[in-house]
Amino acid sequence: MSGRIRLLVSDIDGTLVRRDKSLSEGVIAAVGRAKAAGIAVSLISARPPSGMLWIAERLELTGVLGAFNGGTIVQPDGTVVSADQLEPECAARALALLDHPAITPWLFAGGLWYARAIDGVYVPRERRAANIDPIIRRDFAGLLAHPDKIVGVSDDHALLARLDGEIAAALGQDATVGRSQPYYLDITAPRANKGDGVAALAAAIGVPLANVAVLGDERNDLPMFARAGLSIAMGQGPDAVRAAADRVTRSNEEDGVAHAIDEIILPEAAP
Repeated sequence: MSGRIRLLVSDIDGTLVRRDKSLSEGVIAAVGRAKAAGIAVSLISARPPSGMLWIAERLELTGVLGAFNGGTIVQPDGTVVSADQLEPECAARALALLDHPAITPWLFAGGLWYARAIDGVYVPRERRAANIDPIIRRDFAGLLAHPDKIVGVSDDHALLARLDGEIAAALGQDATVGRSQPYYLDITAPRANKGDGVAALAAAIGVPLANVAVLGDERNDLPMFARAGLSIAMGQGPDAVRAAADRVTRSNEEDGVAHAIDEIILPEAAP
């Protein structure tokens, strides 16, 4: 730490919310305590804006948020400030690289979620997270003009782990590739990563990165761990994520965000 905390940026799934995607009263109260201490609070997530706005409303947030891993900067009322999207040619290549019997592709574009089937095991979970219903389309070919995110969904976690590196190497600087969950492999625009995303949020709010604390639980949170002044991993996160953080809090099921605010962030915020 090189300065007191003036901005807290939290991931959502596996961090701010519990497994059932609910927001606990304990976390809501702790966020209120952070704001009362003069700390600005923001959110960054692989979710689309539709999955973030109700949380911002419950937490009474007034500053910008980072959707699609920070590629889309949005106001709490849903107004899009900026959006980095995949190029159509890169999106087509990404879909081709995800063409595998064990993988189901999803596409997010224009505020909509496209899926090829409605009976997938992860569809109900994503419906709760994204706060929208999927549009069923067998062919995504006409939807690639301005895609925000492509997701490869699979129960084969080892396959996604292997493809994580292979697709990242194949797409190179044209995309950001990484797992937001063991069963989701996200492909977004080059600057749609949480490192650049947290930098954009900090700049918009007017806080140096040295005075930013971030909370996360998964591999796609590592880029913001590397940029922020203070990084805090959730207790249930993978070993590599916890090892990369400055501090570790309790799990999301144990209100780890509230524990981090009260025991780590508020003491660091004191003048």
